[in-house]
Amino acid sequence: MSTLTKYKFEGSEMNNQLLMGHPSGLFILFFTEMWERFSYYGMRALLVLFLTSSLMDGGWAWSREEAMGLYGTYTMLVYFTPIFGGILADKVLGYRTAVAIGALIMTIGHASMALNTPTTLYVGIACLIAGNGLFKPNITSIINGVYKNAQEKKDGAFTIFYMGVNAGAFLGIMLCGYVGETKGWHYGFGLAGIFMFLGMLQFWFAQGIFGKVGLKPSKIEDVSDAIDNIDDTEEETQVSSKVQFDRYIVVAILAVFTIFFWASFEQAGGSMTIFAKDYTNRTLEGNAANIFRISNTLLTIVPLIIITYVLLSLFKITFKKFALSNIILGISFAIIWYIVITMLIEQFSSEKAMIPASWFGILNSFYIIAFAPLVSKIWESKYNPSATVKFGIGLILLGLGFGVLAYGSASIPQGAQTASVSVIWLILAYLLHTLGELSLSPVGLSYVSKLVPASKIAMMFGLWYIAVGMGNKAAGAMGGMIDTITAKYSMSTFFLIFTFVPIVAGLILMALTPVVKKLMHGVK
Repeated sequence: MSTLTKYKFEGSEMNNQLLMGHPSGLFILFFTEMWERFSYYGMRALLVLFLTSSLMDGGWAWSREEAMGLYGTYTMLVYFTPIFGGILADKVLGYRTAVAIGALIMTIGHASMALNTPTTLYVGIACLIAGNGLFKPNITSIINGVYKNAQEKKDGAFTIFYMGVNAGAFLGIMLCGYVGETKGWHYGFGLAGIFMFLGMLQFWFAQGIFGKVGLKPSKIEDVSDAIDNIDDTEEETQVSSKVQFDRYIVVAILAVFTIFFWASFEQAGGSMTIFAKDYTNRTLEGNAANIFRISNTLLTIVPLIIITYVLLSLFKITFKKFALSNIILGISFAIIWYIVITMLIEQFSSEKAMIPASWFGILNSFYIIAFAPLVSKIWESKYNPSATVKFGIGLILLGLGFGVLAYGSASIPQGAQTASVSVIWLILAYLLHTLGELSLSPVGLSYVSKLVPASKIAMMFGLWYIAVGMGNKAAGAMGGMIDTITAKYSMSTFFLIFTFVPIVAGLILMALTPVVKKLMHGVK
């Protein structure tokens, strides 16, 4: 599957051997990111469930408000720290060292959380936040370095990389959720740490494939960067200050509505997980149980076979020179296969099928993989709408997803702490939420890059992620009101808030389309 490419990618000679039309080093980064997302989403899937579970069930019996408050703070800060991690890597560490140190700090964080004390929980979360700040911005910077002279291949590279993100999220939620809910919460946290550690090792022992890409900045590179910044400044002065100021206003408008989006969307790890755990009938019998078992098997095995095939293809290119990295990666997948087969055997050997509460979180990743190509084709067709319309569609779809939950929870009595509604409502809600995410999240990043001068892009991306972080914090605060609103009104009322707010916000933004188009000054 490997051939020499007509493009000259940065890095070693081995990096210029193709796998799926891209340099083999891209897949080292693919698997590194995959294990990091495995650990992040695996821990995220368990956190609120663990904190709110009773002491008899091994949890800490926190109130839902307390658990959601911590969840919101954690998910906010993981979006705040990358701006500092990027600066530190640019000026001091280099991208590769920053990625490795970040992964190590996150490994320590997961290990700390597995120790089951309040102190180690907070130490662990602090390590995860700090490690993410070093890891998240710099692994993508390595990709940029590899594709420095092959810009036309970069979109495809990030598409493949994004599949690694979703594969990691998918497997992390499924397997950490399964282990945490059936074997013990701290085994789930520990599993997330094991794969973060293995991901760090496979990256570290294969980093030679990148040549000089991502190494500690040298004085020569600093001079080159300074020249580039001068060029960028000259480029910026060519655009009148009034035009650029208007474009900054557009970015600010989109950022505000992004906060509204994530404040609702991130209920997935909070109130929607609580709804899955305490208000959804997750025990299936008869034909329903068999349908779930077969669907879950296909949902798990097919993607894992595809990823394993990519893994073996990478081994054919890199094993001779990076055997230790390959062996570590192979051990990682052997563990994954063992857990998956054990999980499926347990499901088929039981008379009833019990769906873990964390399982519903995998639907987001599955729907992204399934529908991203379709959404991308629509945006490339004659039906490609403006940014505000895409954002509006995303917000409206998100609201409709909560509308489904509001309808599905209508039978839950006022103030009830448990219920048993159909799983179909969560399945449909996650579908609509994912379609909303595909309409908004990638579009936002794209328009930031179009509307901002080259010399300001890094800073503006950092500010954009801060807006996302603010939305995450709002999600925790709003989700923590679930008991108060349910007791005073109903569960349907709680979900109706998240129905109307995004829909109204989406309609307002779509109504602003003529104004925003004018402020863009020709940017499409």
